[in-house]
Amino acid sequence: MSNNSNPNYYRLGVFVLAAIGVLIAVILIFGSGQLFKKSFMIETYIKQSVTGLDTGAAVRFRGVKIGQVTQIGLSGDIYEEDIPFHDRHQYVVVRMQIIGETVNEDLIKEFVKSNLRAQVKSQGITGVNYIEFNFTPVAESYLPLPYEWKPKYPVIPSLPNQADQIIEGIQKLIDGLNQVNIDATQKKFDALLGNLNLLMAGNGKDNEGLIKSVKEMNVIMERIAKITDKEELNVLMRELVGSMVALRQTLTSMQGDTQLTVENLKQTAEQLNEFSRIASQSPSSLIWGEPPPKITPPLNGSQAQSGAAK
Repeated sequence: MSNNSNPNYYRLGVFVLAAIGVLIAVILIFGSGQLFKKSFMIETYIKQSVTGLDTGAAVRFRGVKIGQVTQIGLSGDIYEEDIPFHDRHQYVVVRMQIIGETVNEDLIKEFVKSNLRAQVKSQGITGVNYIEFNFTPVAESYLPLPYEWKPKYPVIPSLPNQADQIIEGIQKLIDGLNQVNIDATQKKFDALLGNLNLLMAGNGKDNEGLIKSVKEMNVIMERIAKITDKEELNVLMRELVGSMVALRQTLTSMQGDTQLTVENLKQTAEQLNEFSRIASQSPSSLIWGEPPPKITPPLNGSQAQSGAAK
């Protein structure tokens, strides 16, 4: 009985295993869909630590996954085997598979000229790292790492990871603080405070200080406010109008006297011209002739009017 049933169990087991294998193959092929997509390889060189970056880590471009890390190694084991150990760069070589059409080396160089860089970034609080590609404006501040070998795949330069950039910035800040002369800075600060105190309070002699100037300005403003009070301003305007009327009357009276004086001066000038003409034509008549009538120039307008009446 058992001998007749063994072949059936064997066939059943083979069938089950085959079905499981086909199911796994279908899931891998049609589930991921990556086997039918084209891809190409690129690599980058990193000088800092890549702790947290493992094979299979995601490769993203501006946050969108475009591939995965396929190999992580040292340049000393991959490219610098024939170079003495102390002369090796010992970069971390990260090779990545990018899903998409084949990209040649010339196109990669054009991307690099447009500041395309690779950077190791951390994914949230989990500590899992990934590779981020992006066109960055600070690429000129970080020159590509030099190397002497011929890369197997197109190379995209890298940037220091975010943690290293933060540490580098803190270190520069500390170095700058160490170079600052604290004593000289303190003396300059004390001198600045002294000058400010002198400016505000004055020196009690020729410099009265800003505080006293402000007080005097407040007094002036109060006086101006009193002057511009409505009642006092009305009184001032009435006095000003009265002064203008009196000035106009004075100018009017002076205008009449001035015209009369100008007429008298004109007559006197005509008589002097006649006297000068006679003297030039007949000088003897001035001696032997009858004396000319006496000329009495008027002193003011009233006398001139009285003389004219006589």
